Amino acid sequence: MGKKVEKNLSKDRHLSSAHHEDESLTKTPEPYKCVGNFLVDFTELCKQNSMAVIPSVTVRPKPPAGQSGSVELKSSKKEDKKQVIQVHDPEPDTEHPEDGEVGEWLPKTYTTKPKSEYFKPSVQVELDVAERWDTVTEVHVRGWKIDTSMMETFRQCWTLLERLHTINLWNTGLTEASLVSLAAFLPLCLHLRNVILDGNNVKGENWSELIGADSLIQMLSLRHCGITDTGACGIGRVLGNMKAPNTKLISLNLSGNLIGDVGAESLAWGLRMNRTLMALTLLGNNIGNKGAMKISEALSRFPLSHEETVERRKLLSDHSSPERKSPALSRRAESKDRPGSVRSMTTTDKTKLKQSAKKKEVKGKDTKDETKTVKKEEPRESRGSKTKGSLKAALQLMASASVAESAKSQNKAKEKKKEKTKSSVNESDDSDALSQELSDQMNPLLETTDLLDGNLWIAGNRTLILLNLSRNKIGAEGIEHLLRAVQYQTTLTSLEHKPGAMGLMRLALNKNPVPADNESLKKILDLMQPKDPFYISSVVAP
Repeated sequence: MGKKVEKNLSKDRHLSSAHHEDESLTKTPEPYKCVGNFLVDFTELCKQNSMAVIPSVTVRPKPPAGQSGSVELKSSKKEDKKQVIQVHDPEPDTEHPEDGEVGEWLPKTYTTKPKSEYFKPSVQVELDVAERWDTVTEVHVRGWKIDTSMMETFRQCWTLLERLHTINLWNTGLTEASLVSLAAFLPLCLHLRNVILDGNNVKGENWSELIGADSLIQMLSLRHCGITDTGACGIGRVLGNMKAPNTKLISLNLSGNLIGDVGAESLAWGLRMNRTLMALTLLGNNIGNKGAMKISEALSRFPLSHEETVERRKLLSDHSSPERKSPALSRRAESKDRPGSVRSMTTTDKTKLKQSAKKKEVKGKDTKDETKTVKKEEPRESRGSKTKGSLKAALQLMASASVAESAKSQNKAKEKKKEKTKSSVNESDDSDALSQELSDQMNPLLETTDLLDGNLWIAGNRTLILLNLSRNKIGAEGIEHLLRAVQYQTTLTSLEHKPGAMGLMRLALNKNPVPADNESLKKILDLMQPKDPFYISSVVAP
């Protein structure tokens, strides 16, 4: 019997252990919580996604202060197994062989890697502090596809990097969905300023989502992304409009795309209302004379449309309305140094004053009648009633005094609370006023206008200082319109010294179908050379 009991117990133990193993296998692992260390977070999230090949995270190599180069050597066994030697020779050596004997000479410091390592997916980063993976400043991904799961991994890692300011995703096969997710979490990276997405052909061309209202991007590069007129139209609509223009983007690079006259017109329409973009590169596109005419119109001066004139009237009415000026008057009235300005009384105030005056008259009549009745009834009362009345009056005076003291204390507490609330309201009013003033300064619809032929004409964009239109299809007609825009800007800047409105300082028109001896092109070069900060005059001062 004892042996049978022991066998049954062993069977139960085996069954319980198997049951626990099954439970442990069926349990899902807890999701990993990022800690801000990019190396640890990225590898753990890739393991959690059960990736077959986890991309390596390496520090981006930098050339040394001295000489640097690369020497290619062939192994003696097989020609396929080539090795690349990265040379780091900070000090020149006098014992170097001649140029024909490069294969025999080996540098002092070098590292060897097989060529296959360069084709494996990797994430290159730059660190602000060496060997501290929580101080990543730049992330570079080159030549491998980023799908939605990898973009989600990047989202969880990048949002915790406080020093991240540059993201470079070159030729990573971005799609519409991945671009939407990227645009959704980039505003969460508070210090992100530079985004480079060169070589990504997105069919939907929803590039405008990157520079939306919540975007913090200051430099955006979209070179060789196959952007057509549809993508340029979306970018132009978000770049500048009447109600919510982009106020963060400073540099936009659209080189090597397929933008034509329609896309250039939409970009010019965005430049009409934008006052923060300073550099626009359209090198290597299909822009012709019509696109150049629209761009020159946005840079010189242009008539306001019907919608823009209506929006201008609304802004002017809001700008001059008394409701907007009332916070300043209330703050001035609250200050003890100087009295506030007296505001004219409205009809509601007058009616309130009349009602209060009537109430005071009625109260005065009631008190007079009460005193008369008391005086008449005094002789009827006896002496005992007089003493009782005096005691009652004393008690009433004591009660009224206590009530008055409690009311005073309550009023003091209320006044303190009111002062605190007033100070907080004043601070919020000040911040709102400052933001409103900044928006008014940046809004071009509030600038001075000229009435010509029944239309309101306004000065164009003068915050754009760099415009690159090289290698396009601009002819002599487009060059002539650009010359007029440059001449208008030079005369206007000489008359008005407005800060932040210097006009174009560099205009590139190389390799357009225009002869080199074109008069308009020569005049543009003569006008732009003194403005170019990189121009060095050949005339030597005596």
